Amino acid sequence: MNERQREYFRRKLIRWKGDILKEAQETLATLQSENENHPDLADRASSETDRAIELRARDRQRKLIAKIDAALSRIDDGSYGYCEETGDPISLKRLEARPIATLSLEAQERHERNERVYRDD
Repeated sequence: MNERQREYFRRKLIRWKGDILKEAQETLATLQSENENHPDLADRASSETDRAIELRARDRQRKLIAKIDAALSRIDDGSYGYCEETGDPISLKRLEARPIATLSLEAQERHERNERVYRDD
């Protein structure tokens, strides 16, 4: 991967992280302003369910930010774009689709096959 490609992915990751942080701030503002007291139990339950779903989504986004930061660190140390398992280059097409990818497509497929074989049913 050349310097221009690394810079492209660096900007893409930073932009993605910024979008996630902006959404998180909007969610926080919404949750703080939504201090409604619903007299109807069904409305209250619906509101609490919506809040729980939103908080779970924000937790997933928090974990995604950690992966974005790790990808940015790999760009800085020169290991970005290489499979952590095999050391082979990860295709640009895969990185375009999933910029935080740490495994080549083949290694990811192998990992998923093993996961299916060994998961508890």
